[in-house]
Amino acid sequence: MSLETVKVDTKENFIELYQKNLELLKNDSSDYINEVREKAFEQFKSQGIPDKKNENYKYTDLNKEFENGYKNYFSPKNIQFQIKDIFNCDVPDLNTKVILLLNGWYYDRENLMTELPGGAMIGSFQKATEIYPDLVKKHFAKYADSEKEGLVALNTAFVKDGVFMYVPKGVVIEKPIQIINILMDEEEGFTQHRNLFILEENSQASVVICDHTLSKPNFLTNSVTEIFVGQNADLEYSRMQNEHNGSKQVSHLYFNQEKDSRVNANTISLHGGLIRNNVNILLNGEGCENTTTGLYFTDKGQHIDNYIYMDHAHPNCTSKQLFKGVLDDYATGAFSGKVLVRKDAQQTQAYQTNNNILLTDDVDIKTKPQLEIYADDVKCSHGATVGQLDEDALFYLRTRGIEKKEAKLLLMYAFANDVIKTIQVPALQERIQDLVDKRLRGELSRCNSCQMHCC
Repeated sequence: MSLETVKVDTKENFIELYQKNLELLKNDSSDYINEVREKAFEQFKSQGIPDKKNENYKYTDLNKEFENGYKNYFSPKNIQFQIKDIFNCDVPDLNTKVILLLNGWYYDRENLMTELPGGAMIGSFQKATEIYPDLVKKHFAKYADSEKEGLVALNTAFVKDGVFMYVPKGVVIEKPIQIINILMDEEEGFTQHRNLFILEENSQASVVICDHTLSKPNFLTNSVTEIFVGQNADLEYSRMQNEHNGSKQVSHLYFNQEKDSRVNANTISLHGGLIRNNVNILLNGEGCENTTTGLYFTDKGQHIDNYIYMDHAHPNCTSKQLFKGVLDDYATGAFSGKVLVRKDAQQTQAYQTNNNILLTDDVDIKTKPQLEIYADDVKCSHGATVGQLDEDALFYLRTRGIEKKEAKLLLMYAFANDVIKTIQVPALQERIQDLVDKRLRGELSRCNSCQMHCC
């Protein structure tokens, strides 16, 4: 186990950290990964950590978060525990296959790759670079943008482990795969895991990702996930972010959709000190369908920033974006969504909506929906609202004998339900409904059966 303590305040600190630990980073990595690593390092040297001068980050000061001292995990830390003793999701349909990442490393070191029905594979990204070099070379660092995104370049330069999933042509994974990202240590830590999911032609899968902190120290995460969705493939992607106030997370998610593919992606941000979600979708073939939704709750000074980039590169594609937020108790937030319709992407249908409810006067939300259209035969719309609960609806409920507090909860739940109902996995939808209800009531936002009082 190797840990390095570093004061992260400028890009020079990371440059020094990289150079000092280069041999350790290259160890157990393929020649191809190390070639990409070196290129990404040069890109990071020119880009650095984005600050508020960067238009895409003008509402989130990441440099302030990177100024704290954190430990970097260059190899897995030996923390032994039974996951069922501290975390047991009570949705039966999600218990068929649980994958665990601990501080950015695949936890089951004795079984780094598992075969699923139909020949699908899931396991450690680092292991996949050894046994599937051609697949990794074909897809790794092909969709994530290291040239324009400094934090993606940083992740790529320091890449070691994460989750790899491969679904061969025509294979359908019947039940969801649950990936649990756990942060757990006695000291503050900085993790940079890398995920690569590959769905070949006519395949189908459902992935549920859960983010949790199970110990009190502060944590910083800079993760990158690349997802290739082949022709006529179908992916249901769900993510629950439920970490404590000392957790700061920057997440980069890249989808590459081929012809006639379908993706339904949702992110439910229940809890976290700072969350920045970057979601980039390339509709890279005719007939693609994409629904990307988000639901976020912030209070007690928390900050949430969602950045969505939808690229319609081919004709006859449909995209829908719906993001909703509830802000309370001096929380802050931002939403920036851009839809690009290229010149040849005729008969595009693209819809984008961001709605926010502000429960107190001391909260702040910045919203920036955008359309950039170069085709003339399209149906596109965008819009944003920022307001308070409907007083007329509240009055109506009160006249029906419903207490004011409960009436407010009913209105907020109805507001959130538009996003929840887009989740296609029934058991997960039910689980999210329960968690959202507890979050709105101000109850602890951890899973019912988790024994760690981390929030």
